[in-house]
Amino acid sequence: MAKQSTSSQTTKPFRYALFIGFYAGLIWGFVRWGAYGLKFTKEIPGYWLEPFFRNSFLKSGWGGLVGVGSFIIFSIIAALIYQYGLRKLKGPWVGIFYGFLWWVLVFGFLGPLLQMTTPLQSVGWITIFTELGISLLWGVFIGYSISFEFNDEASREPTPKRK
Repeated sequence: MAKQSTSSQTTKPFRYALFIGFYAGLIWGFVRWGAYGLKFTKEIPGYWLEPFFRNSFLKSGWGGLVGVGSFIIFSIIAALIYQYGLRKLKGPWVGIFYGFLWWVLVFGFLGPLLQMTTPLQSVGWITIFTELGISLLWGVFIGYSISFEFNDEASREPTPKRK
C-alpha cells in the first residue's frame, strides 16, 4: 500500500500572499483607474505617489500605469500583513473589515495628512462611495482568498481510492 504524499498540497504562506497581493493590486488598481476615467472618483490612481511625482504626470496614461504599479506594491504589503496577522480568521467579514480599516486609514487619516488625497469632507459623496466600495471589495479579495486557502481543510483530505 503506497502512502500518499501531502507535500504537493502544502501552500507556502509568503509566496501565496505575494501572489494574492499582486493580483489584488492588479485587478483593483485597474478598477480604480477605470473609476477615475469614468469620473466616479476624483482621486487619481497614483495617489500614493503624489509626494514624489507631479500631479500632471500622475493624471497621464503613463502616470495611471505607475499608479496601478504603486497599488500593486501596496496590495502586496497589505496581503503580507493579512497573511501573518489575520489568516486564521474565517469568512468574508474579516476581509470586509480589513478593507474598511485600510479605507479609513488611507482616505480618512494618512492621505489628507500627507496631502496625497483630498479630505473626505470636501471630496464629494460619489468619490467617497466609490473608494469605499473598491476598498471593501479589495479587502474581501485579499482576506477571503488567504483565509479560504489556509482554513479549508476539506480540500486537503486524501481522495478515496477507486476500486
